[in-house]
Formats: sequence, C-alpha cells, structure tokens
Amino acid sequence: MPNDNSNLRRGRVPVREAVAAAEPSAGICVKGWVRTLRRGKGVAFAALNDGSCFASLQVVLDAGLPGFEELCRAGTGACLSVTGDLVESPASGQSWELQAKEVKVLGEGGGDYPLQKKRHGFEYLRSIAHLRPRSNTFGAVFRVRSALAYAVHRFFRERGFLHVHTPIVTANDCEGAGEMFRVTTLDPVRPPMVEGGVDWTRDFFGERTGLTVSGQLQGELFATAFSDIYTFGPTFRAENSNTSRHVAEFWMIEPEIAFADLADDCRLAEEFLRYLVSYALEECGDDLAFFNDRIEKGLLDKLERLAGATFETMTYTEAVTALQKSGQSFEYPVEWGADLQSEHERYLTEKVIGGPVFVTDYPAAIKAFYMRLNDDGKTVAATDLLVPRVGEIIGGSQREERLDVLQARMKGCGIAPESLDWYLDIRRWGSCPHAGFGLGFERFLMYVTGMENIRDVIPFPRTPGHARF
Repeated sequence: MPNDNSNLRRGRVPVREAVAAAEPSAGICVKGWVRTLRRGKGVAFAALNDGSCFASLQVVLDAGLPGFEELCRAGTGACLSVTGDLVESPASGQSWELQAKEVKVLGEGGGDYPLQKKRHGFEYLRSIAHLRPRSNTFGAVFRVRSALAYAVHRFFRERGFLHVHTPIVTANDCEGAGEMFRVTTLDPVRPPMVEGGVDWTRDFFGERTGLTVSGQLQGELFATAFSDIYTFGPTFRAENSNTSRHVAEFWMIEPEIAFADLADDCRLAEEFLRYLVSYALEECGDDLAFFNDRIEKGLLDKLERLAGATFETMTYTEAVTALQKSGQSFEYPVEWGADLQSEHERYLTEKVIGGPVFVTDYPAAIKAFYMRLNDDGKTVAATDLLVPRVGEIIGGSQREERLDVLQARMKGCGIAPESLDWYLDIRRWGSCPHAGFGLGFERFLMYVTGMENIRDVIPFPRTPGHARF
C-alpha cells in the first residue's frame, strides 16, 4: 500500500501499514480503538484497530509506563494514541507488535461499553448501528462495500461511460408500483383541498412528488446524448416489508447504453458482474477470508466459480418448460405468464444450468411499460441474470424506442402518456435502440460477503418503524 500522506501529516501510521511492515521501525505513532485489553504480570496487551484493515496491532504496555493503571482502566473501546517501536512479535499469528513508549488516552472506554464481548448477534448490533462498524464483521462489510463502490466507478470509467446524478425527488414512478415516499411541504393536518382531493398545485413543486425508485428514465435521456452512461445513487421504496431482503432506502447501479439491443445488454451485465467479483477477490482478501471462515463456508469457492463461469442464456418459455418437466415440487406453481419465484430461479441455476443464466423474453403483462415489445406481441426484450444460491441479481431490458408502440403500452398499463411527455420526446426526435439494467448494490454485497440480511450490508438501514440513526 502506498503511504497516505494525509496520515503522515497528522503524524499517524495506519495499522494496515504497521502490520504489513517489511522491517522494524522506531518511534512510530499509531492511533485507534482498543478491541481487547488483557493484563498480565507487569504488562498489558491492547489490540488496537483503526479500521484501515481487518487485523489489529498488538500494543505492549509495560507497567513502567507513566499512567499505566489509568491506561488499563481506560478499557475496551477506548481511543488511544500510541508512540513506540515496531518490533518482531514472539507471539504466533502476528509478525509485529508495538512496544509502547508513550500513550495518550484520547477517549475512554469503560465497563459499560456495548461491545465488550468478542461476538454479538447481528440483531443486537443493528440496535447500536452507530457503534457496530467497530466490530470485526461490520468493519469487514464496510471495507468491502467501499472497495466495490470504487470498482463500480472504475469499471465504467475504463469503458468511457458518463456518470450521471439523477434526481432524488421526482414526479414520476418508474416502476409503477405506487410505493413512493411522498415529498411535500403542505400542512399534513389541513392540506389545501379541491374537488377530488388534495390541491397539489399549491405544493412546493406544484405537483405530486416523491423520492425516486429508479434513475432509469432520466438515465435514458442522457444515453441519447452521451451514448453510454450510468447512475449510482440512492433509491427508495415505501414497501411495508420486514424481510431479510428489503430496506426502504438502498443504492442502485443503472447503466444505459445507446445503439444496443438485449444481447448487448446481457454482455455488459456479464462483464460488469465478473469484473466486480474478480475485483473483490483481488483487493479484499483478508475480509473475504473472514467471511469464508465465519459467515458462509465455501464463499471463496463460490466467488471464484462465478468469476470464471460460462453465462448461459435461455428464454422465459424455455425456463418454464424446464421447470414443469423437472418433476420438482415447488411451493409456487409454475405457469406461463406468472413471474418466476426465488425457488424457481435457484432451481434453474443450481439444477438445470449449474451456473449463472440469463432468462430472457418475459411475458409483457408482468414487465414494465418501457420494455421493448417483441415481434410475437406477447413478450418483451427483458432479461434477469440469475446466479446460484441467490436467484435474480441483475434485471434489465432493451427499451422501447418506437413512439407509437410505447404510447400504446403506456395506455395499456394505465399510464397517461402526457404525464411522461418529456420521456416520449426522445422517441420523437432522434430515437435509437438502447438498453440498460439495474443492480441493487446491497443485494450484490450480500452475495459477495455471505451476509444473510440486507440490513447488515448498509451503514444505517431504513426499515418500517426504524430511522433512528
């Protein structure tokens, strides 16, 4: 790792550099939080971690240090600044330790520090979301999250994509599910009324607005000007669900590519997913090793298989036929025209294909209005990328670029075309074939880390009844 000049200016060596040092070093300064503190005869040992890596640095505190007793009482959770000599450690499992010469207590811990035990249940840690980043598990989760967020931008930057910041406040429901959080400045007790309901023309924006569920529609506008673009931002769903796969606020990655059909879309999705998984394996080794050991046995093998896998393709009709002929008993019946459930998706990837698969050409009736209608008039050029053990991880489509067809689809879905006149304009002037997909960042992180609850891969989960931190 290169030296962090900002840390050097602050007179601090990150723990990641100290534990990976090539040779002993005298008079270095390390700052961090005490993970554990144990006392022996005439000596104490503190495990100091600053979040820069999974490992902690053992600090040896000799009883002759000024304020030794006060240091020991500072306890687990205390924040210390330690200056001393980095020397080879006689203990197994670590190469170096810091022989403390001077220690300053920047912030005390104490016996009531909530993270006293080495291991806590995830449900308990969610109740102290402001402190859980200091635990081993969540330190690893958020380092991986940060690394992969960088990898997302690097992937698209290397391929000449434009990064677009799409609106968080919008008047349009991209998915049409009616699960938007309302944004308003009107008096909630006595809003202005007109015949038929609330007078939204007197609201801040002059119409009904909400928090976005997707940046796709606005992304399409930019794709018809810059060819290849992507968005990576927060999205919101006011869905009253308390499952392990739902939060009200999450992050979406949504590329849009002009002059592209569904096959191009699938190729980009495969390349993107393979890139992110390979990046995690190359750059997050220590953290992934922890997940492999403590969270999901076989995680590393799973990721390595995906990185090198062949991505197959089958139509929705072929998938339904394979499921119906399987002889497998499913909780949800398999019928043409019904959406595939997680159990169906997993069976396809784990039993039928034995790896990742793109399922394409879904019935138009179960997909969004903006997906391109196929020549059969019954299906649309949509795709879901399914992976073993999870099911759907990416969803995308070729977009409907024909004005008349799109208008008819909107009317058939109960959407007034005039409500999206700006969206239709890019079909009126300079329309072109284009496509895109969405990857939910948190669900992808669950796959990479093995964490089973989406609330444990986002810093501050927003769920029904919970927005405290």
